[in-house]
Amino acid sequence: MKIKANNIDIEIEDTHPGDTTGRPVVLLIMGLGMQLIAWPPAMVQSIADAGFRVLRFDNRDIGLSQHFDHLGSPSLLWEGLKFRLGWRIRPPYSVQDMAADTVGVLDALQISKAHVVGVSMGGMVAQRVAVLAPGRVLSLSSIMSSSGARGLPEASPAVTRVLLGRPAGKGVQAAVDHTARLLKAIGSPGFPTPDAELREKVAAAAQRSFHPQGVLRQMVAIAADSSRAAALAQVTAPTLVLHGKADPLVPMACGQDTARRIPGARFESIEGMGHDLPPGVVDRLLAFLIPHFKAHS
Repeated sequence: MKIKANNIDIEIEDTHPGDTTGRPVVLLIMGLGMQLIAWPPAMVQSIADAGFRVLRFDNRDIGLSQHFDHLGSPSLLWEGLKFRLGWRIRPPYSVQDMAADTVGVLDALQISKAHVVGVSMGGMVAQRVAVLAPGRVLSLSSIMSSSGARGLPEASPAVTRVLLGRPAGKGVQAAVDHTARLLKAIGSPGFPTPDAELREKVAAAAQRSFHPQGVLRQMVAIAADSSRAAALAQVTAPTLVLHGKADPLVPMACGQDTARRIPGARFESIEGMGHDLPPGVVDRLLAFLIPHFKAHS
């Protein structure tokens, strides 16, 4: 279902549309280039079964939400060089803009407060929501994400090579192959996803929406968000930070730094978890998330 949020079109999925019972809301924010269908259905259903209304949405420039191709396609090489040198990056839009979209989703659905959960880039957006609109956040959960502080460990060299590499050819199929390689490289070593299942998910996402230019703009927005680390001291929401001990894309130290910067935040690590959401990881995340939601509803 499409709604107008922050004056742009946002695609959402709602487990309890128009709910008037006062059921607490859990708002899920997905990561870089990932669509709302990347949230495992079993995870969404388990949260709903625990008594919550669950909202998912496509971030701007991805999936079925509004695209921003009129803003042009940034050069990752040039923007990456500026990041390394500490020069100012001027993104087509910012992580703060995506946070405003998130608050706009709540506004459009007339929801006063929600438990805000984000994974990876979505965790960065969720952190910004907690700074931007503290009165709208029942609790914050930042998963496999980072504070964005300078000097934190970076992705492993093997993952970086895949991340910055190019598809072997042009077209959707080559992009699917490339994405499957990347997801395999960042996956959870303790909870491996079979190759055929991984490719099936990537192909389903590409069939729903294929928009690589949006991924580039989101990457630049992440690189430009240099002030978030300092802003985290302003977060007042009860905060849970979850991170995999085996995350090769966003090392665990990034999650630890996030928790250290947010007053009163709780940090929990998960053995064998990388940078994905396979069933075994979901079970362990839910064991922390659902009690966190219930304690602060």
